[in-house]
Amino acid sequence: MIQTQKITPNLWFDTNAEQAVNFYVNVFKNSSIGKTTRYGKEGYEIHKMPEGSILTIQFTLEGQNFLALNGGPVFKFNEAVSFIIYCDTQEEIDYYWNNLTPGGDPNAQQCGWLKDKFGLSWQVVPAVLEKMLTDSDIEKTERVMAAFMPMKKLDIKALEKAYNG
Repeated sequence: MIQTQKITPNLWFDTNAEQAVNFYVNVFKNSSIGKTTRYGKEGYEIHKMPEGSILTIQFTLEGQNFLALNGGPVFKFNEAVSFIIYCDTQEEIDYYWNNLTPGGDPNAQQCGWLKDKFGLSWQVVPAVLEKMLTDSDIEKTERVMAAFMPMKKLDIKALEKAYNG
């Protein structure tokens, strides 16, 4: 992978970065795995990782570069950071929702938000939602908010119905 973006999200996993990367590149169609680095003898007293085990894996999802790090159990993902997947159709929303939710936290699902089996948070939203929520007609935006807030997986037709009155 050639560095083409200035900022790359670095995702900290315990020891399952390779499993996570393989999962994500299978869910997202336009994806690839790049270079892998491995732990050596140096620094063992700090990192405590076996020599030869994976340190980082570069990967790309839909043109977005990421780095996965096996950093140990020190840090965990939380909902303060999530990745938004903009979808053009309900079928696309259903695809990502159905592929990212298994094994995740069912209690972390609302307003298009979900947490996958690795603890990473995603927002699966229709691309048209931004237009609906930024409309100058406050009544429209209020109706969309009222429809949107109680939903788990977002329903484009229900949102359009609320938007149109």
